[in-house]
Amino acid sequence: MAATRDAVERFGDRMAALALVRPKKPESLPVRITRNRIYVLPTGFGLFLGAMLVTMLVGGLNYNNNPALLLVFLFAGVGHNSLVHAHLIMSGIRLKAIHADPVFAGQVLPVKLRFDADGARSRPGLQLICGESRSDFELDANEEAEVVLDLPTQTRGWLEMSRLRLSTLRPLGLARAWSWLRPDSRLLVYPALELNAPPLPEALGDGDSPRTRAHGEQPHHLREYRSGDMPRQIAWKASARADRLLVREYESAVARDITIDWNAAHPLPYEDRISRLARWVVEAERSGSNYALVLPSQRIPAGRGAEHRHLCLRTLALLPHG
Repeated sequence: MAATRDAVERFGDRMAALALVRPKKPESLPVRITRNRIYVLPTGFGLFLGAMLVTMLVGGLNYNNNPALLLVFLFAGVGHNSLVHAHLIMSGIRLKAIHADPVFAGQVLPVKLRFDADGARSRPGLQLICGESRSDFELDANEEAEVVLDLPTQTRGWLEMSRLRLSTLRPLGLARAWSWLRPDSRLLVYPALELNAPPLPEALGDGDSPRTRAHGEQPHHLREYRSGDMPRQIAWKASARADRLLVREYESAVARDITIDWNAAHPLPYEDRISRLARWVVEAERSGSNYALVLPSQRIPAGRGAEHRHLCLRTLALLPHG
């Protein structure tokens, strides 16, 4: 019995997947699900219940059994109301926003989608599917819900989201109501990082000697106290001997600029060269150095920080595919 029910369930899912759906162009956010874009088909359990009701109807008419006919029409009314209720659950749902922080090619990209709905009724048992990724959630009345889909990435550049299917089996599981969403959203994927990349190119500067800073690591010399110096910098023993306040001046090496040059990755193939430069950008940012990116048709001046790192990796990700 269980195997038969599973087979019927799979048959119902195939019917839902094979249903003719009018192709839609990508839509700008927000995307609202209206009644004319909701599709409803019976599930395997719904088909089984329908076949059982038809059998009971034939038997009730054949034997003139009024209680059986009453039960058939009662169940048919409940089934019909469940179809209407499933349609109402879907109607008025709105996809408001899509956001995803870039990841490197080959990693899983967590995509955050925010939904809300019209009206004051809750929307239980919702399921969002994109390719092989799916997520179940509920949408409470007058509230928003954030859904996360984990999408696989393979290549760098813009990732075009395939169409989304939002569906529900509530309230009784007799029918599946669903709608297709085609948001006009592109997600950025950084280049894959080279696994065994060589060290960073040597830094460029005007010498190897460290420059003096007010706050560093190693003491450089003593000088006269100036207003604004921190008390911990005062050399108390030397000040007592000299009968005046002396302050330790510290020195630290000033980081020099690193140039990440396209030609430095020669003679790697085109995509492997991009992967090496992406790895050098990550390592340069991790080292705290200022770094510049030199490409055949573009040069990004030296800098550092999250925004500079994103700019360099974004530029590499959007290079033409060789």
